[in-house]
Amino acid sequence: MSEKPPARAVPLRVRRSARARRMVLRVDHARDEAVLTLPRRASLKEGLAFAEERRDWIAARLASLPPRVPFVPGAFVPLRGVPHAIRHADATSRRSGVVRVEDGEIRVVGKPEHLARRVADWLKAEAKRALEPLARAKAARLGVALGRVTVRDTRTLWGSCSAKGDLSLCWRLILAPPVVADYVCAHEVAHVMVRGHGPRFWRLVRELAEDMDGARAWLAREGERLQRYGGVKASENERREPERGKDRSPRAGKDARGFFADLLGRLRGGES
Repeated sequence: MSEKPPARAVPLRVRRSARARRMVLRVDHARDEAVLTLPRRASLKEGLAFAEERRDWIAARLASLPPRVPFVPGAFVPLRGVPHAIRHADATSRRSGVVRVEDGEIRVVGKPEHLARRVADWLKAEAKRALEPLARAKAARLGVALGRVTVRDTRTLWGSCSAKGDLSLCWRLILAPPVVADYVCAHEVAHVMVRGHGPRFWRLVRELAEDMDGARAWLAREGERLQRYGGVKASENERREPERGKDRSPRAGKDARGFFADLLGRLRGGES
């Protein structure tokens, strides 16, 4: 009888959350890894067994992710839904800034090693220039005042609204068609008046958004692809301090990174 091939190593990040009521396993499409969230009372051993049972699902999800598109010369990156080629421009062609859009290209001046960072910085600034006025215009329609409007590299939410009326929006919305950014801004502005997601909230979003149904369908179909552009960095919300109510203990506040095999080896050493 032939031996079974060794199981594929699946990258797994383990985190604890005081808010979690059950174990949750998801795939982080921005970082090519699985993320296991454990409630405070769950042991690492229980969590790994939970993830091990779903190893094939994780591997299939990772394999199905769209290809990464780094910010390099020749790569095509959508800007407001329209593909643009990245091109490194000669310094003598610099006329209006380090990065400019011209003839269907994103042209970047400067040293080649700085190109990826400059493209990312420019896209974030462009998102800020486009999204903040859009959100404030929708708030004015409702007769409400917004607080700060920030643009971040969020991974699990396209936007959020605080109780004080501060909005946080994902810069990657600048890659999507304008109707998508319009919907997300409408969604978050509506939360200034209605905190939940009941019928009144959705009626308000529909009134504010240009095409709510079309934008939601586009995000469901293409949203994952937006997370595959650019380099791999910790998202903004991961770099911030833990929110109130989250476990701040060293074990909870620091991600355990590695592979199933590595973690199982730690368990054999007595960790639970």
